[in-house]
Amino acid sequence: MKENYCLQAALVCLSMLCHSQASTLERRSHLHPSFHGHHDRGKEGQVLQRSKRGWVWNQFFVIEEYTGPDPVLVGRLHSDLDTGDGKIKYILSGEGAGTIFVIDDKSGNIHATKTLDREEKAQYTLMAQAVDRETNRPLEPASSFIVKVQDINDNPPEFLHEIYYANVPERSNVGTSVIQVTASDADDPTYGNSAKLVYSILEGQPYFSVEAQTGIIRTALPNMDREAKEEYHVVIQAKDMGGHMGGLSGTTKVMITLTDVNDNPPKFPQSVYQMSVSEGAVPGEEVGRMKAKDPDIGENGLVTYNIVDGDGMELFEITTDYETQEGVVKLKKPVDFETKRAYSLKVEAANVHFDPKFISNGPFKDTVTVKIAVEDVDEPPMFLAPSYIHEVQENAAAGTVVGRVHAKDPDAANSPVRYSIDRHTDLDRFFIINPEDGFIKTTKPLDREETAWLNISVFAAEIHNRHQEAKVPVAIRVLDVNDNAPKFAAPYEGFICESDQTKPLSNQPIVTISADDKDDTANGPRFIFSLPPEIIHNPNFTVRDNRDNTAGVYARRGGFSRQKQDLYLLPIVISDGGIPPMSSTNTLTIKVCGCDVNGVLLSCNAEAYILNAGLSTGALIAILACIVILLVIVVLFVTLRRQKKEPLIVFEEEDVRENIITYDDEGGGEEDTEAFDIATLQNPDGINGFIPRKDIKPEYQYMPRPGLRPAPNSVDVDDFINTRIQEADNDPTAPPYDSIQIYGYEGRGSVAGSLSSLESATTDSDLDYDYLQNWGPRFKKLADLYGSKDTFDDDS
Repeated sequence: MKENYCLQAALVCLSMLCHSQASTLERRSHLHPSFHGHHDRGKEGQVLQRSKRGWVWNQFFVIEEYTGPDPVLVGRLHSDLDTGDGKIKYILSGEGAGTIFVIDDKSGNIHATKTLDREEKAQYTLMAQAVDRETNRPLEPASSFIVKVQDINDNPPEFLHEIYYANVPERSNVGTSVIQVTASDADDPTYGNSAKLVYSILEGQPYFSVEAQTGIIRTALPNMDREAKEEYHVVIQAKDMGGHMGGLSGTTKVMITLTDVNDNPPKFPQSVYQMSVSEGAVPGEEVGRMKAKDPDIGENGLVTYNIVDGDGMELFEITTDYETQEGVVKLKKPVDFETKRAYSLKVEAANVHFDPKFISNGPFKDTVTVKIAVEDVDEPPMFLAPSYIHEVQENAAAGTVVGRVHAKDPDAANSPVRYSIDRHTDLDRFFIINPEDGFIKTTKPLDREETAWLNISVFAAEIHNRHQEAKVPVAIRVLDVNDNAPKFAAPYEGFICESDQTKPLSNQPIVTISADDKDDTANGPRFIFSLPPEIIHNPNFTVRDNRDNTAGVYARRGGFSRQKQDLYLLPIVISDGGIPPMSSTNTLTIKVCGCDVNGVLLSCNAEAYILNAGLSTGALIAILACIVILLVIVVLFVTLRRQKKEPLIVFEEEDVRENIITYDDEGGGEEDTEAFDIATLQNPDGINGFIPRKDIKPEYQYMPRPGLRPAPNSVDVDDFINTRIQEADNDPTAPPYDSIQIYGYEGRGSVAGSLSSLESATTDSDLDYDYLQNWGPRFKKLADLYGSKDTFDDDS
């Protein structure tokens, strides 16, 4: 501090000396144009006069941080007009005037009253003026001047950061750049050496050095090892004044970390590892672990393990646990204590990554011996095969041998085993197993068509320890026997158009048929279609085998007529190719149908045929109903006449006509459709909007259908009526009767009348049957038609 004060005092004295000399100098006012007396030409010929400046002038300086007892003399202002009589007054204005800088208005001396800091403000601009003391009239124009604050070394260097962090790879070469540190000095760099810095290292030798001018830190020792020391604390100093004595200084800390390189190989801490494994262990089970240590970190410390030699290479494997960097020995295949009781492995540990420049240090791997002992356990029985497949023919008798399973105890004791079938399924009801030898037999005949494969499970348990058991799947295939005859693949039905005899036959089949066989394809790969021997020469149809498991049914003739026969049943024999072959007879239904001129099917119903012939269904129903009524009347009349002559028929309340009405009571129009089910009498054509005419007679005569036989002499009335109704349903020539139309179709308000044509109101006990005489010829015709002359005669 004494040195600083001395320096400051010397500078103050020097400054005062300079100012004293400057005040005695005659500084001409050529610095200000108004102070000279030269004449210049102005605008419009005006003569301008330049006045001479009267200031004695110099630039002023003041030392910063001056702390002396008296104010510091900055300088003195003096005018040529000042004769020393005190008539001139000096005035100071501008930055800091009156506060920092004060002036003696008589002598013009300027003093600094406060301590100045250059780093806060480097210079001040002031205005000076000389005026008449009495009148305050300016004697000269005001002029500005500068007071500069002169720098002293009062600021030490400061670093940008208090602590720097840097990394450098271990084993770096000497002189490797680590980091650059930078400091700054607030003093004036243009004045002296106050801001000239020099760097040096205070802590961190001999590992690091720093460049004095730049602040760059470099490595100073070769082969620095991270594994020996990872972090270093370095202190750097920056000193001003060029590092000379008396300069100010600042320091910073630098934390330098050595980064890892792969310069160390993995190393096992021991030369032999002992492990053991149970013979009951399953593949994939862990046997033991080992670890090769590598002082490197990160990927440089990653280690991989491999089995390179040993008699257990086929039974064991090793993997790497990258989280713990351990080698994990696992069982690859089951081991057997009775076969071999110990194994030896040679395991190698090597780095995953390595640096080629360090290979010269030696191989980056290490090996160790691993000895594994096999431990004995009580093992369950073992089947000689993992699964079994046996075969048996279907329909084989109960007790047939299917096959055999075999298991044994792998332990040295070789305990006997016993066999059983798993009872958790219902398949055990088909098979039994001999518990001692493992032979499997059937308990009942099997049907392949029901189940082709049967899967069971067989257990084998030690006789001395039932808990030690093994399980094996057994698949039993049921072999096919040709025990099913082929049948139609679908319920086939054929159709043929009725046609003339002269119409040529079509080459198209009526229907193409195929067959199905439940047996395996080996027992019937091809089906054979034919007609039975007894109808091989069927005049109507024939069967042609297509030799592709299908056959076509063809017509042998034309001229089929629904009037003669509208339905044919054709038996077809289907045989398979099994040994022995199986066959079945299947019936094909062939209908005779009506077709248009192009052979397009229209209808296969007999009703449609009659409609085409010109007679309506309604007419047939009316005729049949009338016949039924008449037959009932005749039967009642003849029966009562034979039993009693007079009266012929006696009823308590009503006569015969009324009885007839009661038998075929019409009802009240629509109401009779509600009271009786007459759907069977409805005309199908009427539903579709077409109602054939019922008031005309068909243009052709109906030929009796084949197969109708005369009724016997004595029949039951119900049977007789039902028979005649059935025949009348197929009679296209039956005439229409209004009374029957009323029964079948009339509703409320019918204009057809009623059965009152038979109604004859009478209260006499003698009944009049004259009206029946008109029906005699018709009964005769009906009897001739049906061939029953014994039942009806002219007298009836």
